Amino acid sequence: MGVAKRTRKFATVKRIIGKRQREEQSTAPENLRRKEEALEKKKKADDLIREVPQMPSSMFFEHNTALVPPYQVLVDTNFLSRTVGAKLPLLETAMDCLYASCNIIITSCVMAELEKLGPKYRVALMIARDERWTRLTCDHAGTYADDCIVDRIQKHRIYIVATNDRDLKRRIRKVPGVPIMSCSKGKYAIERLPGAPAT
Repeated sequence: MGVAKRTRKFATVKRIIGKRQREEQSTAPENLRRKEEALEKKKKADDLIREVPQMPSSMFFEHNTALVPPYQVLVDTNFLSRTVGAKLPLLETAMDCLYASCNIIITSCVMAELEKLGPKYRVALMIARDERWTRLTCDHAGTYADDCIVDRIQKHRIYIVATNDRDLKRRIRKVPGVPIMSCSKGKYAIERLPGAPAT
């Protein structure tokens, strides 16, 4: 008869408290007190109103009275490329969507983005270089068009922004009184413009 093998029972093994755990247990009340103090400071900071942004005088609740024909349409890079893909004339389709005359505005940031994108977007670049569109020069550093457009619409709420970019749309929706035009299903659609037909 052989010797029976003894297996170690894991549940009965004593748990040894390490040095770090002892330190954590001794400082637990202090950590709790620090958290409570931080919460109180945050509540006090939330109660203070440091600066309320001045709303433009043209805003009447959510309705922007500064938007009148001829509409100023600020065009983004991907809107131009989507228009080229759908083979739509830019000005005529925008006028059909808005039922009014409009001025197409292209910033120098959008032009720089189109030039950077290379030969794949050469048709969109040709459309952007058309003499009929108004060109706005940017005075900021860098060529990121989304920041440029958001900054411009926050300063002057006289623009309709034409874009298909989801992130840019999300940022624009936070600014009241700025309609968004997008290209989908072979036509342009407008959102948040009072009196616009539902598409």
